[in-house]
Amino acid sequence: MKLILASASPRRRELLAAAGLSFGVVASPAEEIHDPAMPLDQLCEENAALKAEAVAVDHPDATVIGADTLVYIDCEPMGKPRSPEEARAMLRKLSGRSHTVCTGVCIIRPGGVRETFHALTEVEFRELDDAAIEGYLALVHTLDKAGGYGIQEHGDRIVSGIRGSYSNVVGLPVDEVVERLLGER
Repeated sequence: MKLILASASPRRRELLAAAGLSFGVVASPAEEIHDPAMPLDQLCEENAALKAEAVAVDHPDATVIGADTLVYIDCEPMGKPRSPEEARAMLRKLSGRSHTVCTGVCIIRPGGVRETFHALTEVEFRELDDAAIEGYLALVHTLDKAGGYGIQEHGDRIVSGIRGSYSNVVGLPVDEVVERLLGER
């Protein structure tokens, strides 16, 4: 089976490689939807499908995986911050609170057979003062991470616990993806 990850995310590449999968990478040119009125799971699934479809059209003989991850708090999706100031504001908002991380996944197989699903993980943040936020930002490049943080990079400094899939918070619910690729679900 020829497998393509429709994402430039190094974290998603690492997760699939660690799962023992052989795959190629084609960054999707799809424009994401940014509609805070859409339900979180629907928004993530729709963006995942847009990414997968944009790559699958040029690779009809491959199985293509598209994914989209968002942080969700106070009925508001948080994507990637556009500036360090926006990353600070996101971390302040998450401080001392629980939020949801949703990753939508779309798998398109040869012949156009499409499967779309999502995974949800609850993440509890520590109380963060300005010094803790600045210390974290000095260690981690946050502009390419939903919610302005990466649990896999010094996550112990900001996260006190999770309920659900750790890899989902990183950017791909890898166990569920592998199960579906192998037809076990």
